[in-house]
Amino acid sequence: MNLPITNDFIIFGLLMALILLVFETSNSKNRFFKKFYHYVPELVICYFAPSLLVQSGLVNIKQSVVYEIVIKLLLPAALILLTMTVDFRQLIKLGRTSFIMFLASALSVMLGGPLAIFTHKLLSPESYLTPNESWRGLATLAGTWIGGGANQTALKEVFKPSDDLFSAILTVDALVAYLWMAILLVLVKSAPKIDAFLGAKTETIEEVKLKISESQKQHKRQLGAADFVRILGVAFIGTALAHFVADMVSPFIRSNYPVLIEYGLSTPFFWIVTISTTIGICLSFTKYRTLEGAGSSSIATVFIYIMAASIGLKMNITAIFSHLDLLFIGIIWMLFHIIIIFMVAKLTKSPFFFIAVGSQACIGGPASAPVVASAFHPALASVGVLMAIMGYAFGTYMGLFCGLLMQWASNF
Repeated sequence: MNLPITNDFIIFGLLMALILLVFETSNSKNRFFKKFYHYVPELVICYFAPSLLVQSGLVNIKQSVVYEIVIKLLLPAALILLTMTVDFRQLIKLGRTSFIMFLASALSVMLGGPLAIFTHKLLSPESYLTPNESWRGLATLAGTWIGGGANQTALKEVFKPSDDLFSAILTVDALVAYLWMAILLVLVKSAPKIDAFLGAKTETIEEVKLKISESQKQHKRQLGAADFVRILGVAFIGTALAHFVADMVSPFIRSNYPVLIEYGLSTPFFWIVTISTTIGICLSFTKYRTLEGAGSSSIATVFIYIMAASIGLKMNITAIFSHLDLLFIGIIWMLFHIIIIFMVAKLTKSPFFFIAVGSQACIGGPASAPVVASAFHPALASVGVLMAIMGYAFGTYMGLFCGLLMQWASNF
């Protein structure tokens, strides 16, 4: 076999082999593995291990479409399966707190960008003796850290960073954002202690989880071929419908409402996420909601693990060493974000669940917010989805303002 591997079928098989290895070891009775997975969640391993395949030279993903296929196929499918199992009457009870933490997360990103540049300028003033255009690339980072890839693309067209700068920003995004996601996944196991420190009121979340558990027990049954086909049929028919509608709506907006292009509302992915979530919500009021008893959320969780592994393929930890100044700004920016959301959570007595999901709804978007939410409870993934969609709505507006503030901070 020729190396590096470029065949997407082999690459996907390697990802599945890593996931299988993680599941086998995490369910092992071996004392080492029990202790290891007590501190390191399985998702974290699935998230970081695939990057080793690329960095070791075993796999080359430059021409690979594994990530694109997995995200565009399994993400909407997982969203449908996770969302259709939720009792939205119970979920509404989480609304006010979830919105407060999302808003705190988005504002901390918007204000943290110029603060990070100003801090870097104080510590390294020589970097700003000549015109420094880093803010143009960092403005696109604001878009994706509040909304998602659609917002980042929109802001790239507005601020027009160079290709080299934009590539460096993508590396900063991958390293800083994914590292924060990994930390959140590790902290999930310590959620009760964090909630105690925050003085958080977790009754509502526990009530929702209890209702979900009761519903699962009520409808629990052995997974058979008929239910398996129903689950996959609902997931992938819904995914196909989301793509079908998105392929019509996206060009329609580009042709008839070009003003919406700069806000990321003409991208198919935005509509795929929105429509698949809507399909899941509609199905939650039908008999298909009872498919949770046959294990629909477990299948969705497997999809999430595959998504996490495919995201890991795109990580390149070593590439950032040639852009340490941008990495420093990204870290300062993220620290400001973390401090603000914890302060707001302390003041509002919000549970750690909303810190984690509110943060990832902005920083990670719809691809990772459900991953973090499902680490608390699979059915709560829908909270992450809904909050991430809010990020799409605010991302470009707040990213534009953040970019202007960062330009001011660079020239001040």
